[in-house]
Amino acid sequence: MLDSVRMADGRVRCLFGAGTPAAALDPAPPADAAGLVALAEIAGAALALLSDDRPVALAGGGRLDPAPAAAEPEILAGRNVLLGSRLDETAGQVGEWLAYHRDRHGMTGALVIDRAPAPDAAFAAALEAQAVRLGIPVLLLRSPLPLGRPDAPALSHPASAPAAPGRGRMTPPAPDPWRSAFAEPLIYEACRWRFLTAARAVLALDVTDILDAEGPNAFDLCLTAPGGAIRLRGTLAYPWRVRAGREARFGDHVCRQFDASRDIARWGVAPQLAGAGRVWRMVRIADTPAEAPQARFWRAMAIRVPGQPTARLVPRTALVEDARLLALARDAFGHSPVRAPTGALRGDAAAPAPQACRTAIVTTMKNEGPFLLEWIAYHRAIGVTDILVYTNDCTDGTDSFLDLLQARGLCHHRANPWRPGGSERPQHVALQAAEDEPAIRDADWLICMDVDEFINVKIGDGSLAALYAAAGEANLISLTWRLFGDSGIAAFADRPVIAQFDRCAPELVRKPHQAWGFKTLFRNLDIFRKFGVHRPKGLNPEHWEKIRWLNGSGRPMPQSVLRNGWRSTASTYGYDWVQLNHYAVRSAESFLVKRDRGRVNHVDRDQGVNYWFRMSHNADRDLSIRRMLPRLEAELARLLADPGIRAAHALCVERHRANIAELMARPEQKALYDELTGERMAQLTRKQRHFGAAVFAAGPHVVPDAIALDPDLPADFFFTVEHAGEANH
Repeated sequence: MLDSVRMADGRVRCLFGAGTPAAALDPAPPADAAGLVALAEIAGAALALLSDDRPVALAGGGRLDPAPAAAEPEILAGRNVLLGSRLDETAGQVGEWLAYHRDRHGMTGALVIDRAPAPDAAFAAALEAQAVRLGIPVLLLRSPLPLGRPDAPALSHPASAPAAPGRGRMTPPAPDPWRSAFAEPLIYEACRWRFLTAARAVLALDVTDILDAEGPNAFDLCLTAPGGAIRLRGTLAYPWRVRAGREARFGDHVCRQFDASRDIARWGVAPQLAGAGRVWRMVRIADTPAEAPQARFWRAMAIRVPGQPTARLVPRTALVEDARLLALARDAFGHSPVRAPTGALRGDAAAPAPQACRTAIVTTMKNEGPFLLEWIAYHRAIGVTDILVYTNDCTDGTDSFLDLLQARGLCHHRANPWRPGGSERPQHVALQAAEDEPAIRDADWLICMDVDEFINVKIGDGSLAALYAAAGEANLISLTWRLFGDSGIAAFADRPVIAQFDRCAPELVRKPHQAWGFKTLFRNLDIFRKFGVHRPKGLNPEHWEKIRWLNGSGRPMPQSVLRNGWRSTASTYGYDWVQLNHYAVRSAESFLVKRDRGRVNHVDRDQGVNYWFRMSHNADRDLSIRRMLPRLEAELARLLADPGIRAAHALCVERHRANIAELMARPEQKALYDELTGERMAQLTRKQRHFGAAVFAAGPHVVPDAIALDPDLPADFFFTVEHAGEANH
């Protein structure tokens, strides 16, 4: 039993703990037991009104002595009361909470549930002194048993902070039922019947929660609200930084998360207006209409989760300073908080880029010589002005070819400063180095992309200028991948990739998750702090409202993607204006070479049959990029007229062919080639839309032959498997 309260009329309210349902009580108690006046069940906990204080009759025939305590409504009668709980907050912090609400909102009493594991006499004495100084009654309640969920961590642990970075990947902390989320659905009902039935108004706010300074008085609002109950809506507040050696205070909290997705729900009530029949639950008073009046509050997260740097509670890139919080800090708390930094943009984010703008690509390569010239020629033909290439460990002439092209003014070539054995990947090291390059600093638009990716502008004349003109004030444009497969081509040919491979994934393709990855063209405005593989990273949050981000069809991207999204969804993909043609496998012969030289990003992952299954899509056909062939061929012809360029390209092709021959002579490589070019794989690469994510994680071997080789699967056919653990790459 959670509590038992004798009311003024002699009847007894028994409030049972979680897991004691109404069925545990005898619905027709015998004469020697207390009469059952009313019985209800709230979230698995029984709530009983007894005729008197005789034993409670249990359904199994037993008896339970309620031993009721007398209700004490007179302590807080007629007062505006705060009802909340305390975890690890100090007496100074609780005192500040009390003083603010007394001085600014007319609070005249408080009931605090102390959830610390052990009684703290020093805290209780300090809180009593605060109450005397403020001239208000403050009741401090303790339970001899923990009231929280037995399997959950403390609410004061970073794992319980809703926006904590990497929260899902944290090592689960030990359960802490003393400080975890309440498990007892009737805890507020117990407080109500013991102490609060005669209060003027009650607001359910923990000692970390402070009412906003704006809006009507929340206590008074309870008295004027239809039915006597209101909704409280809370926002998490954070400090930019708490000064070293200082305890977090409410006045430190001047930031909020700009992309927070939901409010905290709490409530306020005028007990005598709301009536006895409406249960006081965790997040609402029962039967409160959705349109009930609302008041706002802030939750101080550095007080809720003490001793942690802000970056452990919320991504710094999500924090913006809020003028209301800053005013509270200064005016209500007399505090001088550490302010969030601000930085100027490099240009007007709302103005279109200049017509004669510079677009720069940053890329990393290893042994891509045969495909290099086409890729550079194509992107120069559509308007790319600067191409910065980082290479490492090339053996096919790619690096010397790039040196030659750099000497001709066609690109910028750098050795990748990445070294094996480090914690960072080659691509990330190169991107970091690129930020200091003049060609990158001086560009108007930037993108990170690979040599197997081609920007396919579908509007106007196919140029970037046409795309930028259509995009207007946009400062980011997502280019969703269209995965192109081998198109049934097994042998390497020294011909343009975009002329050979035309089979691809359908536009609507939810699996595998790589299918809708995107790369991002972005204005060089310093809205973000650094390059990322798929999109710029390190949002300067003070500039988030200046972001104008479009998808590949010219539609705005949602706020949820601003900080860290990297793939499209059914509501955000778009191919009408621009897409990124991704030729991840090319021919089977060239794929053997690609697999042999390894990856520039996920260096620890093999590229075998599972990679081919995920990335080689042949279900659909897309010829849209071929309108650019005349322009590409003209640029290629111009470049190949240079004898040095022609010779360097020929050398790379020769070495590529030699590498293919050497690999095909190895039995295991020949076996892979035969599997990739066999009928089973040819059929599978036209059927990916029929498979669930677990199939791609496990690999194509889990697909039965009867499915893989069936030429006429129904359009709505779906197949998946059980697969645990990491994806098999």
